[in-house]
Amino acid sequence: MGWLRVWLLATLLCLPLQATTLRLVTLQYPPYVYEENGQIQGAAFELVREAFHRSGYPIDVRVLPWGRALQLIESGEADGIFTLFKTPERERFADFSEEVLLEQSVSLFVRQDATIAFDGDLDALASFRFGLVRNVSYGERFDGWLRQRPELARDLSHTGEANMNKLLRGRFDILVSNSGGAHFILARLAQQDRVRALKPEIQRIPSYLAFSKLRHLEPVRRAFDEALRSMHADGSYQRIVSAYGL
Repeated sequence: MGWLRVWLLATLLCLPLQATTLRLVTLQYPPYVYEENGQIQGAAFELVREAFHRSGYPIDVRVLPWGRALQLIESGEADGIFTLFKTPERERFADFSEEVLLEQSVSLFVRQDATIAFDGDLDALASFRFGLVRNVSYGERFDGWLRQRPELARDLSHTGEANMNKLLRGRFDILVSNSGGAHFILARLAQQDRVRALKPEIQRIPSYLAFSKLRHLEPVRRAFDEALRSMHADGSYQRIVSAYGL
């Protein structure tokens, strides 16, 4: 999949550095980022596009398998990545924005006819098979539990859509997902009545845009943070996320 170029007009006050096109990587992650008819859409994509438009930087965005996207940031072959949960391992190679790009809720999902109950105790679910997206973090609580349970049965996919289809076909018992993404995918599949979320949610987690530390883009990060703050102030941030039901 080639680079999908998104040219943003630079403002009259742009510095020479701002003429450089930033290469950003992300993953197929509706409703935050997704490709449709060769075009990138989604709440996170629109937020990032508008913030860089305001700060005067043109961007190229590429949608990749998440593991590959992370590798490009770690090696410095790409400039930035979104949307990224903050972990100690990632902070080793990624310079995170100060401003939160989006807050996300991680929950467990089962088929409507499943008899699985959940009271917040993950250990009570250890006998079930879980569906996960490869190389994705689900937040400190669930990631830590996975590390403590190497024997846990896991079914790995590259995208949330693939995982949801596996859940519907009975390939595993419990889907771990961002809540907004799961509901968006179910609506697109017209399968809302076949899947339910277990309560309580696992964790609410902030996600960010981050830059490769090898690229030394601290001025760009500061400009992005300033632009995102201005979007909160003028209401454009909320208009974008509301358009995607978030």
